[in-house]
Parts: sequence; structure tokens; C-alpha cells
Amino acid sequence: MGGEVKVKVIGTPQSFPCARVEWALRIKGVEYEYLKEDLANKSPLLLQSNPVHKKVPVFLHNDNPIAESLVILEYIDETWKENPLLPLDPYERAQARFWARFIDEKCVYGVWEAAVAQGEEKGKAVDAALELVSYIEKEIEGKKYFGGEKIGYLDIAAGWMCHWLNVMEELGEMELLNAHRFPSLHQWSHNFIQTSPVKDCIPSRESVVQYFSFGINYMRSLASNKS
Repeated sequence: MGGEVKVKVIGTPQSFPCARVEWALRIKGVEYEYLKEDLANKSPLLLQSNPVHKKVPVFLHNDNPIAESLVILEYIDETWKENPLLPLDPYERAQARFWARFIDEKCVYGVWEAAVAQGEEKGKAVDAALELVSYIEKEIEGKKYFGGEKIGYLDIAAGWMCHWLNVMEELGEMELLNAHRFPSLHQWSHNFIQTSPVKDCIPSRESVVQYFSFGINYMRSLASNKS
């Protein structure tokens, strides 16, 4: 590729969708500039780059903005061919995309709802979250990583379970990902977080606790006001 390639990430380190982008770039060996965003005081660059959702992460490649972490991962994979993230086989690629969307559209929200829930709704929400996570357990069974022996697209999509999920469990006063209930996923989580490109950009637990605390307390206060 001729000329200087300008790669920037507008993000917040405590956000796991932002971590996904960093993991992908590090696996690919792509140099990038990280622009830390204050979500309480959003920058003109963020609002200009992602006017639809106005949220992080935003990926800038030669000043062309791309939003949504899973879309960004595919763009990175197609632009830098070394160390492919998605499987080469079309069926396996489709499966990886399916499960990544399931994780984002079902698992993340299910765990979040369980963390926020209180009172009578707590047990139902936790059970629902456990059922969702059980599908991911079946998918990783018998494998080191979702794609085989190397970290790939689906591992990156599920990577929030290795650090952020534990914080959500603590704040939500619940237990989901334990070694007895989900042994394969628990072992995968340990393998994933110990890998160099991943562990090099994991935010501190304290910062993630602070990041999630506001959202959980806010959602609980809204629920209390409705009751």
C-alpha cells in the first residue's frame, strides 16, 4: 500500500466495543492513534464522524469514518489481509457472523438486564441470561478458540466475557460465568485474556466498575420511578 496510512480510533478504553477494535488492530499489526473520547462531553470529531448514533467506537482510515464495532472488525479484516480474523470457508464465515450478532443483540442485553434487575424480576432475568450464555458454551465446547487454534472474529466479539462480564456480575450481585456451570467458556476466557494482543489493552477493573456503575444505577432509578 503506497503512502502513509492514517488509522485512528475514537474510543473509550472502558468500553468493550472499543477494545474489540484495538484487539483486531494489534492482531493485524496495524499502527493506530487512539483518540480518547469523553462521553459526557462529546467531541465535534465524534459527532461529525458518527452523526447517526453519536457513540464510540469510530474507526478513521484516511479520515473516512466507520462506526459499529462488528462492522469495523470486518473492514479491518478486508483491508489488512495478514492474520485473517474471519474464517476463509463461506459457511464458517456465516456462522461466525451469526454468533457475533447473537452475542451483541441477545447476550450483552440479557446480561445487562440481569445486572439491572431487582426484586421479583431478578431471578427471571438471571435465568434468561444463563440460557443465552449456555448457547455460547455449546459453541466453544472442545475448542481452544471459537475459530480453532488462533483468536479470530468471534473471539473478539465475545471478548467482553473475559473481563467486563465479571464486573457486571459484581455490580448486579449475581453469578453467571463460573467454571462448574460453563467449563469450556470459563477456560476460553482464561486463554483469551492471557493472549498478548488482548491483555495489553484491558482497562483496569476499577475503571470498568466506575464506567458501568453509573449506567446500572441510572437504569435502576428509572425503574424505581416507574413503580
